[in-house]
Amino acid sequence: MRTAFIVLLAGLCALASAAPQSKVASKEFLSKQKDILQLFEYVNQPAYYKEFVDTAKEFKFEGHWDQWTKPEFAKQFWHYYQHDILPEGEVFSVFYPEHLKQAIALFKTFYYAKDYDTFFKCAVWARQHVNEGMFVYALSVAVVHSKHTENVILPPIHEIFPHYFFTSEVIQKAQQYKQHYWGTYEHEKEIKDASYKGYTIHANYSGWYMNVHPEQSMTYFTEDVGLNSYYYYQNVYMPFWMEKEYMNMDSSFRGEFYYFYHQQLLARYYLERLSNGKGEIPHFSFDHPIETGFYPSLTYANGLHFPVRPNHANLYYHGVHGEQHYNFFGNYSNSYTFVEDYERRLRDALDMGWVYGPEGKVIHLFTKEGFETLGNLVQSNPQSPNERFYGDLQVFARHLLGYSYFPLDEYKVAPSALEHFETSLRDPMFYQFYKRMMYYFHQYQNYMGPYEKEELLFKGVKIEDMEIDRLITYFDFHYSDLSHAVSVDEKEFIDDTFEVRARQFRLNHKPFNYKINVASEKATDAFVKVFIGPKYDEFGREIEMEHNYMNFFELDRFKYSLQAGKNVIERNSYDSVYFASDRTTYKQLYKQVLTAFNGGDAFKYYPEYKYYTFPQRLMLPKGEFGGKTYQFYVMVSEYHAPKNNEFGEFLVDTEYSMGYPLDRPIDFEHDFFVPNSYTKDVVIYHKNTEEDINTTWSKH
Repeated sequence: MRTAFIVLLAGLCALASAAPQSKVASKEFLSKQKDILQLFEYVNQPAYYKEFVDTAKEFKFEGHWDQWTKPEFAKQFWHYYQHDILPEGEVFSVFYPEHLKQAIALFKTFYYAKDYDTFFKCAVWARQHVNEGMFVYALSVAVVHSKHTENVILPPIHEIFPHYFFTSEVIQKAQQYKQHYWGTYEHEKEIKDASYKGYTIHANYSGWYMNVHPEQSMTYFTEDVGLNSYYYYQNVYMPFWMEKEYMNMDSSFRGEFYYFYHQQLLARYYLERLSNGKGEIPHFSFDHPIETGFYPSLTYANGLHFPVRPNHANLYYHGVHGEQHYNFFGNYSNSYTFVEDYERRLRDALDMGWVYGPEGKVIHLFTKEGFETLGNLVQSNPQSPNERFYGDLQVFARHLLGYSYFPLDEYKVAPSALEHFETSLRDPMFYQFYKRMMYYFHQYQNYMGPYEKEELLFKGVKIEDMEIDRLITYFDFHYSDLSHAVSVDEKEFIDDTFEVRARQFRLNHKPFNYKINVASEKATDAFVKVFIGPKYDEFGREIEMEHNYMNFFELDRFKYSLQAGKNVIERNSYDSVYFASDRTTYKQLYKQVLTAFNGGDAFKYYPEYKYYTFPQRLMLPKGEFGGKTYQFYVMVSEYHAPKNNEFGEFLVDTEYSMGYPLDRPIDFEHDFFVPNSYTKDVVIYHKNTEEDINTTWSKH
């Protein structure tokens, strides 16, 4: 459909076997990478590096506006800083308008720095003077989108802000260790490991102590640090508020991309629900009490607890006649009304087939660009035809569903888990709300109707069979650095000597291979897509794809050159461009950069590599001990080469939508199951640990 889709895949790609060649980092790049990593170190306290302290004192705004190519944005931020800015130590959230306004001003101050030296010095100044959450968010977005920091790698967000990823119990233990035991040899390590000098804490999920509702029982999935980091970085890669001129990629697909990655996230969640005996993601209504309560078990770095939503929460009472009748944010006190209005306007637009521009201009929806228009409307990004009229539905809905209370002061807030991208996926209401949001897209697709047979058929090509290895999942240990959860003194900061980490069971799977046997009448290039989806519902009843196409999760896509006759396409689970292994830890990354900077082993990076990929660990749903049946769906389509080959081996097809062919309703009268498509039942077995697999399955 668009050459822009190439950019999407370049942004999503993992380092697969067909990945581009790595580059050896130059001294200049290593210096930048070291600078950026140091800026993120212990962000909840001032930095002690002498260079940082001196730079923060010497850097000036007033009288030095020539440091920016567009000084008006630096002046705007400086005005906020002088008169009214979120204080250090307070909680920051992009879903509070005053916070976001100031964060955007800080981002633009970084973005319009005339050179890297100004960028870095300005960031050092902000590191010492600006609210921690605002600084991390604005700098992260700037590093991703600024020309001054191209290819620079951000550290793992779950190690920068552990409070958002680990329960209060884990954070408390880390702080106790630092206070009572660090530097002595008298304490017992909670988990002994001779190769690790610090303290290791076993980290449970929030369900260890309390789940206020059964929907919170899948915490091993919803609280996975890789999954939550993935969602956070998706929203750094393409912020909902960002104008297209600031993006380092073509933004003409952002509405469709917004739909695609949320739909895929919901499909993956549904597959996991089936592995746990649960069915469809529940529906809810804003007009009735919300059945699903949520107990986050999280505490902010300043000591505030994340708000709790009780079972059967009355949103109308909370949102209209709440306990706190006065609040600083007039809009937030009307969240309930805004949500009702915005939902109704979106439904009306779909039923009418057009939307209204700011001056009443009619913009038709059911056109080639209509789906993109709808996506921009629902996300309410700057490319929406009418942001004011169709509104910020997700902003007000997150506030309402998260059950956070109205602040009496704009800077004394305690946002809910739904009001941070780092923690959104922990709340079961996230999935229920975005399932509701997907209604608008599914309604659009229903109006568009199913694909015609000619749009699905690849003449002369037939998939004859598919072979798949035994699929096995298990839980294994994953270690995360918790050092940034505590405060350190100057020596510990500079020498980076303090160590404490969390050990957590996380879902994983054994690598697997599969083969697709394809017969072709001629030599031709093909575009292959592989999905996994449900076979049976929670009651064991078979589900027809006609009613279930939206619950298929894409595992792989690639170009393949078919030869005339028989073809055997062989793939490994690590070949997929959608998935990436666990990210390099902050300490490991920093050590590698320093080693290379000082003349040791070279530091290699991948120019096209981005870190917004889905966790490789979660490629497959958990399955069951006795096996759980799912199905693979494969589509081999005609490949259409892009007009340029800018991204080398990251090959995609520009003629198809992101979700093709499972983004339209299935009507068997239209012969959906063409010869170039194929379904294959698979069984996913689950074992407790990798050790169980090696012993129990050694004969297979």
